Amino acid sequence: MFDDLSSKLQSTFKSLSGQSKITDLNIAEAVREIRRALLDADVNYEVAREFTKKVKDQALEQDVLTSVSPGQLFTKIVYDELTQVLGGQKEEIRFASTPPSVILIAGLQGSGKTTFTGKLAKYLKSKGRNPVLAAADVYRPAAIEQLKTLAEQIKVPVYSIEEKNAVRTAKEALQFARSNAHDVLIIDTAGRLHVDEKMMAEVSEIKKAVQPNEILFVVDSMTGQDAVNTAREFDKTIDFDGVVLTKLDGDTRGGAALSIRNVVEKPIKFISMGEKMDSLTPFYPDRMAQRILGMGDVISLVEKAQQEYDEKEAKQLQQRITSDKFDLEDFQKQIHQIKKMGSLKDLAGMIPGVSQKLKDTEIEDNALDPIEAIISSMTPDERRNPQLLNASRKRRIAAGSGTSVRAVNDLLKQFAQMKKMMKTMTKMSKMGRAMQGLKNLTGRP
Repeated sequence: MFDDLSSKLQSTFKSLSGQSKITDLNIAEAVREIRRALLDADVNYEVAREFTKKVKDQALEQDVLTSVSPGQLFTKIVYDELTQVLGGQKEEIRFASTPPSVILIAGLQGSGKTTFTGKLAKYLKSKGRNPVLAAADVYRPAAIEQLKTLAEQIKVPVYSIEEKNAVRTAKEALQFARSNAHDVLIIDTAGRLHVDEKMMAEVSEIKKAVQPNEILFVVDSMTGQDAVNTAREFDKTIDFDGVVLTKLDGDTRGGAALSIRNVVEKPIKFISMGEKMDSLTPFYPDRMAQRILGMGDVISLVEKAQQEYDEKEAKQLQQRITSDKFDLEDFQKQIHQIKKMGSLKDLAGMIPGVSQKLKDTEIEDNALDPIEAIISSMTPDERRNPQLLNASRKRRIAAGSGTSVRAVNDLLKQFAQMKKMMKTMTKMSKMGRAMQGLKNLTGRP
C-alpha cells in the first residue's frame, strides 16, 4: 500500500535537501513532481490539483530556519496537508444514548461487507460492547452462512429469518437486540455488482425502518477511482456517515484513500488489511500520512503490541532477560505473540525507514514458520539449554522440522546475538533510569 507513492515523494524531498533555500523555481519543480506522483497513484485529479496548490502556497510563505533544511520544511508542509486531505483527525462511531445502537453496513458485492461486519463485531466486543449481527443480505448465495461462520469464530449471535425479506430481518433483529440486552446491532445488507435502483431502494427502506445511528459504506480500495464514484452514488441515496476501506494490503495504489474523503466529504473510519478477524484498524489521518511519507507508525505498532501483551507478562520477560534466563521457549512465545499482531509486512511498515527498504521484498506471513518448526522439534531440555545441541541432535532437529542443519545453526547464532542485544538494551534502560533518578535527587539538569 502506497509504496510507489512513498518512493516518489521521498525522491522529491531528497532533491530539495541539497538546496540552500526554498525558491519559486525549486518549489514549482517539487510541486510538479508531487502532482505527477499523486495522479500515478490514481488520486482524483481535482483532489491532486487542490492539494498541490495548498502545498505550493504554504511553501512560498515559509522562511527556512537555519536549523531546518528546505527538504525538511517541505516534508512538514506535505505531511500537514496530507493529514488534512485524509480527514484531519480520527472520527469515532456514533452510539445511541439509549442502547441498542444500530450500525448499517452498505456497499457493492465483493467489497468485503460481510467480512467487515464480523471484524467490526469483534472490534466492538474487545471494547466491552455486546453486539449482535443481522443477516440482511438475503440474496447472495451462502451470505447468511458466511456471516454465521464468522460470528461463530468470535462468539457473537446472528439474527436471520427464512424469508427473503431484508427489511423484516432488520426490524426483527432490532427487537431481538432490545429483548436480549445487546447494546449494538450491526446489519449486513445486500450488495450488487454495480449500483442499481433495487439495491438502493432496499437500503433506503432498511434505513427508514431501523433509524441507524451510524451508516458505514464499505469500499474495495483496489478499485481506485471507481470506488470514489460508487461512494458518491451511495451518499446521494443514503447519506452515509463514514467510509471503510478494505483490501489495503492488496496491490492498491492508494488513490481511493486520498480521494474519497474530499470527494464525498465523509470521514474514513476504519481500514482493513487481510482476512484475519483482528485485521481491522481505526483510521488515523496523521498516522496514515506518516506511513505515506515513509515515517512509519510507531504508535499503532505499540498499540498492537499492548493488545497482545499484558503488564505481568512483560515484567516476567524483562526479569528473564536481565537474569540471563531468556531461552528458546521464551523466544517461541514471542513469535506466537508477533504472529497474533497481524501481517508481518504491515508490522514492518510501521517501523520508520523500514517500509522503503522492504518495498520490493515479499514478506510472507508464514516466514516465521520454519523457526517455529525448528524450536518445536527440540526437546524441552534443548529449548531451555541450547548448549546441549551437538551435531547429532542438530541432525535430528533438522529432519524433524523439515529444514537443514545449516538452518538450525543459523537460528542458534541469531538467537545468541539477539539475546546478547536484549540484555545490553535492558541494562542501558536501567542505567538511564538510574541517571535520571540521580539528577532528580541532586536537582541538577
